[in-house]
Amino acid sequence: MNNLLTIVHIAVSLFLIVIVLLQHGKGASMGAAFGGSSQTVFGTEGPLPLLNKITTWAAILFMLTSISLAYMSSKTGDGSVMKEVAPISEPQNLPIPLPAADGFAPQVPVQDK
Repeated sequence: MNNLLTIVHIAVSLFLIVIVLLQHGKGASMGAAFGGSSQTVFGTEGPLPLLNKITTWAAILFMLTSISLAYMSSKTGDGSVMKEVAPISEPQNLPIPLPAADGFAPQVPVQDK
């Protein structure tokens, strides 16, 4: 579920970037107000209502996936990754060999009984 939500989130974010870059800025038609020619295909209003609706729904979907991913990542797991590992038994008091000196075999310290 988390992987699917992440894929949807990335796809919506890329779509949102593209749809925002397709829109004209608010000041893009100011030149036409002072005598400049407006080269719009859809008239003076343009495809503004359709792009606004698409942008709004993409933003809502982006926010919902963001909140869902944040909620899912904040949940603490009740399981452990160490379920399969056996517990460590009591350490045994075994003699520790001392390092070899001058090529001789390692010596084992004598234990007091």
